[in-house]
Amino acid sequence: MKHKIGIIGCGGIANQKHFPALSKAKDRVEMVAFCDIIPERAQTAAQKHGADGAKIFTDYHDLLAENDIDIVYVLTPNVAHCEISVAALGAGKNVMCEKPMAATVEDAQRMMEAWEKSGKMFTIGYQNRFRPDSQALKRLCEEGEIGDIYYAQAHALRRRGVPTWGVFTDKSKQGGGPLIDIGTHSLDLTLWFMDNYEPASVTGVTFNKLGPTLPPHMQGNGMGPWDPKTYEVEDSAFAFVTMKDGSLITIDASWVLNSTEERCAASYLCGTKAGAELTGVGGENNEKLYINKIMANKQVKIDVNTQAGGVDLFPGKNVEAADVECKVWLDAIDGIGELVVRPEQAFTVTKILDAVYESAKTGKQIVF
Repeated sequence: MKHKIGIIGCGGIANQKHFPALSKAKDRVEMVAFCDIIPERAQTAAQKHGADGAKIFTDYHDLLAENDIDIVYVLTPNVAHCEISVAALGAGKNVMCEKPMAATVEDAQRMMEAWEKSGKMFTIGYQNRFRPDSQALKRLCEEGEIGDIYYAQAHALRRRGVPTWGVFTDKSKQGGGPLIDIGTHSLDLTLWFMDNYEPASVTGVTFNKLGPTLPPHMQGNGMGPWDPKTYEVEDSAFAFVTMKDGSLITIDASWVLNSTEERCAASYLCGTKAGAELTGVGGENNEKLYINKIMANKQVKIDVNTQAGGVDLFPGKNVEAADVECKVWLDAIDGIGELVVRPEQAFTVTKILDAVYESAKTGKQIVF
């Protein structure tokens, strides 16, 4: 029997990521309900992607009352993740919530409690774990090739990459800017590679130097001009995260930064046996993996070809990370595979991001 899917939020991430992935899994799922505060968006989504007779809602409570729906996708602005996910878990639905888990650690804690009570499956949309380069580096870490990772960098740098659609620059809807939007991906990857989810302290700073000051003719934004008057979030953020075992992670995230390079969803690892550079997405060095180690008493840099062999679960095939994420999620619900992005891991990501913002606001180190 096919899973019945309910979609809450029919905006950009739904159309760019989840609708295409779910449409490729039509042998396993049916999208039977669509909810959006803009009814035309829900209507369009239902017409393009819905099963016959798909229902349309503007109130997510009405969608959750549909007994045949067993999986709910929460694809809304960040500040709504908690309220909707908690309600969906309480209604007995399995929940896929887009990243980040929540806008604040308090909201994330509520989601954790609702999940633990529900007995249902719950995951967060960190699809960058399913890239071929990410999968390859994770295997190397698990096999001990990097050794004990004691220093790492989580990169999410855009020179000019302000998303000018949706509500990305609205702090009341998103909770923050590039740190919570794209920095969350690089931090998630780095923690996952290290398999270390025990932060001890965080020191962070944020800047809002360019977003609210640059007029359109001086922006050079690849996604079109933004309105400086409504730019309410940080344009860059930087942090030091000390873990309980003494290891250190640095984080950098920006939408607007006068930098010479861009590195998004990227990670740099330094271990006792080797180093690794995951170049991330975008730019000329897209999705490359390099290993630095000693061979024959010489320091060498190895370019690991992660494309030719495909990715885990899809050997020899070129597939989108979002498609792998979808398959792994459905497999976990069906009991034929393990959940890769676990709620407690996503909770730690939000815990750290929230601490960066708090440290930046207070000028103090946050100690857990």
